[in-house]
Amino acid sequence: MLNKETPDLSLHPECSTIDLPRMHVIPEHWSGWVATGIFMATYLGVATGCVPRLALDRTGIALLGAIAMVATGALALPQALRALDAPTLLLLYALMVISAQFRIGGFYTQTVLQLRRFMPREKLFLLLVMAVTAAMSAVLVNDVICLAFTPVLAVALLQAGLNPVPFLIGMAMASNIGSAATIIGNPQNMLIGQMGRLAFGPFVAWCGIPSLISLAMAYGIIVWLYHGRFHGTPPKHTGAASWPPFNRRQSIKGLLGTGALILLFFTHIPRELTALSIAGLLLCSRQMRTRDLLEQVDWHLLTLFCGLFIVIGGFMLTDLPMALVTDLKAYGIDIHNLYVLTGLSALLSNVVSNVPATMLMIQFLNPARVTEWYVLALASTYAGNLITIGSIANLITIEQARYYGITIGFKEHARIGIPVTILSLLIALLWIKLRILPGISP
Repeated sequence: MLNKETPDLSLHPECSTIDLPRMHVIPEHWSGWVATGIFMATYLGVATGCVPRLALDRTGIALLGAIAMVATGALALPQALRALDAPTLLLLYALMVISAQFRIGGFYTQTVLQLRRFMPREKLFLLLVMAVTAAMSAVLVNDVICLAFTPVLAVALLQAGLNPVPFLIGMAMASNIGSAATIIGNPQNMLIGQMGRLAFGPFVAWCGIPSLISLAMAYGIIVWLYHGRFHGTPPKHTGAASWPPFNRRQSIKGLLGTGALILLFFTHIPRELTALSIAGLLLCSRQMRTRDLLEQVDWHLLTLFCGLFIVIGGFMLTDLPMALVTDLKAYGIDIHNLYVLTGLSALLSNVVSNVPATMLMIQFLNPARVTEWYVLALASTYAGNLITIGSIANLITIEQARYYGITIGFKEHARIGIPVTILSLLIALLWIKLRILPGISP
């Protein structure tokens, strides 16, 4: 236990250890180097997604990095706990509970099944799938939408004899683009919104228009590249599907809760408290068990967030991050330049995926310049469409499709993802130019 004389280390970033026996693992003057080494090793592991000869994934790597930060004394336990951004974690958790209401109530499944009647007109069907996916991803988190939509859509496409690849890729890309429009569309936007203290309405007004244009552009590219290739497989019987049965009452309950949530987001009530309150009301059910709802929470993603918060917290206590930014600026690469910020965030998002990239880059943004936060939200999310590892939504779609014998290879995805991402980023850059007042440097 700390005595009352223990200073508050949050006021002294240069102090990276606590005067406790168990924290004397490394000499204090080595702590910066150790923290930097742990950070680099963690982000290298997150970039590759695995460790040779170990069954570790990105979440496991991030968790080990966090443990190493604390165990070596590079980051004191109180500092590690302070590094966790509780409002962001609580908001993400609450939205997962709200989304579970729709999933267990069969709302997601019913939505896709209702679109099946448009399958004979495959281009219209693709348009509707992408539009519905984008709209729902903007409100109910894109990863969850892909997880719920992919199995139902895959089965419906196979049974109809349609080529499932363009539709599934279109769904994944629409989920990424649509999620960029709001603060609650994806995990990185939630982090940006919470850390930047951004208002919900202005965020939608700034990010919504380029996202809508990018969605239309992505649809056009897929139609063009797959012209004459929407068919090609004979109708296939996939066996009995075990979807959650549609429960009208529970779905309406979820819709009412979500509607109230969006309205409350336009008030000054903290978003995490609003979301937790709505989630708590949804837990009060005579039909849906609490255990069933909480089983839908993505604890894997929450653990990834916690691990990365701690790893980045330890790294930011060193002098290296600020020195690196200063050196880049000396070479004309200013992270506060919106065009440079767009390019750097897009590049880093495809090296380590957009969530870890965002968690690192927000450390260098100017809190008083809200446009930087908007640009990071757009660029990091749009960049997720470039290659398969760019976003978790892509990986979810590909893994779920493989279960039904549908292969979406790296090259096949990149064939669409590269032009979609490049044009989306160009749209974002043009939007930046239009929104910046004359005479003001981006």
